Amino acid sequence: MNISQDIFKAYDVRGLVPDEINEEVALLIGKAFAEQIKKEGSSEPIVVGYDMRSDSQSLAVSLIEGIRSQGSDVIDIGQVATDMLYFAVGHLGAAGGAVVTASHNPGKYNGIKFCGQEARGFGIESGLMEVRDMVVAENIPDSQTKGQLKSYDIIPEWINHALSFANNIKPFKIAVDAGNGMAGLVVPYLDEKTDLDITPLYLDLDGSFPNHEANPLKEETLEELKKVVVSNNLDLGIAFDGDGDRMVLVDERGESLSGSITTAILARYFLDKHPGAHILHNAICSRIVSETIKEYGGTPVRTRVGHSYIKSAMREYDAPFGGEHSAHYYFSDNYFADSGLIAAIVSLSILSEFGSKLSELASHYRKAYVQSGEINFELKGDEDKQLIIEKIAKNFSDGDQDWLDGLSVNYQDWWFNLRASNTEPLLRLNIEARTSEQLDNLKAKITKELKNI
Repeated sequence: MNISQDIFKAYDVRGLVPDEINEEVALLIGKAFAEQIKKEGSSEPIVVGYDMRSDSQSLAVSLIEGIRSQGSDVIDIGQVATDMLYFAVGHLGAAGGAVVTASHNPGKYNGIKFCGQEARGFGIESGLMEVRDMVVAENIPDSQTKGQLKSYDIIPEWINHALSFANNIKPFKIAVDAGNGMAGLVVPYLDEKTDLDITPLYLDLDGSFPNHEANPLKEETLEELKKVVVSNNLDLGIAFDGDGDRMVLVDERGESLSGSITTAILARYFLDKHPGAHILHNAICSRIVSETIKEYGGTPVRTRVGHSYIKSAMREYDAPFGGEHSAHYYFSDNYFADSGLIAAIVSLSILSEFGSKLSELASHYRKAYVQSGEINFELKGDEDKQLIIEKIAKNFSDGDQDWLDGLSVNYQDWWFNLRASNTEPLLRLNIEARTSEQLDNLKAKITKELKNI
């Protein structure tokens, strides 16, 4: 086989099916992943799951076969959301785990997300590079013995675990849009086990995503959810991404909350419970996040984007909570892993505790800054991402620059970050300013600079 290294991203595997990812590739990845896990010293089983895409189960079968061929036992947890995989690995004391999913990517894509023991991050700097090299070399001899396989239903324990984060949730009237993704598996349990009055949208599991892309960071995917919330006079809406590990809130007026605003709200909540704690946020989050953490007595810790980096930093600082602009939220009581479901439950608990509408809770944070959201610039295959970013750095050399995650340039009243996508041929631009007019001017200026390079 001619296996492309390009399917190995910073913290997962992702590519087109069947051209880049197929059963043969999944088999090799399983073999290499098992070998890498063994090198790290654990002989415990490896957990495997898969999402709702039409080819995910067959890819998972091959992945499992590859793992077992190296003598490693496998616990098959079946069709699950990604955050359920992380929980299962920690809860069952497994050596690591892998879930077949391409998250929010269109149905023609698939991939694999990984984690190590106790749901630790497993990315290009923590084991995935070694897996990549073994797979590309295609030289992984089978073990003398074949690992055992057993199935395990993790759903009941996962639901009980997620609801343990609940604190007297009021009987809110909410709409939930699963986008035909894996959150559709767990929303019915919320309906059954809480007093929430849930209006469901697209809970049917369908990896072709027939209604809209399961990416709640794109405002156009939230349009129907917003209409349902406003027209039915609901308290709020919740949208999940394709594999269920991200969550976006929509207030009763039909306005979405950015990942930064939700991170700030949750940070305050966790600082009330853990006074003086370190709270993590990635390099793209609004300044309101670090300002809120400081205001409520915590210590903000700025990190690179990506779950494998943040999980490691969460442990390093023993942080009770961390958030990303991309609507990933991490919890120490969840093996330091991210979860869309837990983030939704905590958000509902906060609203219940404060006794206010979501728009009122968010208003303070919304007034402080104006954000562009993520603006993507598509590149040709032969363009050098890093060279382009370095040229932009020279054009804005009068600002305070750092290279923690791509290029961040800070000025007194505004800042921007430009970084290369880890999964696509894109440059991602985020800008924040004090006013909409200032933001529009800056967006035009930086866009012009990028197009002129």
